[in-house]
Amino acid sequence: MKEITIWDPAEYAYPLAFGFIPHMRPYMLEDGRVHPCMLIAPGGGYAFVSPSEGELVANAFNDLGYQCFVLTYTTNILMKAPLLDQPIKDMARAIRYLRANADRFRIDPSRLYVCGFSASGHLTATICDYFDEIPDENPLYADISCRPDAAILSYPVITSGGHAHQGSFRCLLGADIYEQGTPESLALLDRFSLERHVNENTPPCFLWQTMTDESVPVENSYLYEAALREKGIPHAHHVFSRGRHGSSVANTAWAHCLFGEHYTMDQNERLLAAVRDGSFPVTPDELAFLEELIEHHYDNRKDAPYPEVTPWPLLADLFLKTL
Repeated sequence: MKEITIWDPAEYAYPLAFGFIPHMRPYMLEDGRVHPCMLIAPGGGYAFVSPSEGELVANAFNDLGYQCFVLTYTTNILMKAPLLDQPIKDMARAIRYLRANADRFRIDPSRLYVCGFSASGHLTATICDYFDEIPDENPLYADISCRPDAAILSYPVITSGGHAHQGSFRCLLGADIYEQGTPESLALLDRFSLERHVNENTPPCFLWQTMTDESVPVENSYLYEAALREKGIPHAHHVFSRGRHGSSVANTAWAHCLFGEHYTMDQNERLLAAVRDGSFPVTPDELAFLEELIEHHYDNRKDAPYPEVTPWPLLADLFLKTL
């Protein structure tokens, strides 16, 4: 089964989509049984959707008995059109779509979990904090909850404060969001500093990160864990001693860049095509940046696995089974 488009073309509008519509790639267990569901959102700084955190993660959770879906949501690589609530709406629609089609996909709609990485960890935590503020105007989904039953936050971006991954917030809210200093920009930064908005209805969470993460400071996870603890939300928190940012499942396949198909790069590839055919003008530096980023995900770079980190899907599964 190929991609499932989650929006009707008339429902979706983002100025730098160039024909892209957010979609899910299913990874199904074909045993005829009903399974829990894992909706996986790869990270990428809200600039792209990384192939390294898609199929590999889906395969890991398939092995643990989950029907899996990888979400390719809206991103903003050139910081020219703030995303604001669009990625949140994408994830909310994906959750509602899966619940509406639970019988078709043989999933238990009361065990629907979301798993995000880095900036998509921020996206996942956003829907955990604000699920009741994301309506859907389509009558097919309007009465279906988008609250996940639990969430996995993998080396997540959380805070817009002193430990912020500023690039993620610039893509999400605007390139100059930190420089504006207006009441409106400060209110946006506060709204999306998610440790400040955990509440009694936030779903249970499993968090993990590595101490040596060079991109998203480990304090992001600690801040969210403290907020969960304060509100009495069931959670688990694992901090591994070693591993670079973007460790995904940290196994040999990841280390050798065996990510499967690169369908998560759909929006950026469409943008690059629009730039090259002249329908969307950019500077030479912007073109070089876009080409380099896309080519980076197709190269044959090598890494080393992190055996300490590799068991995190099993740990997450054991946590989910306690709920």
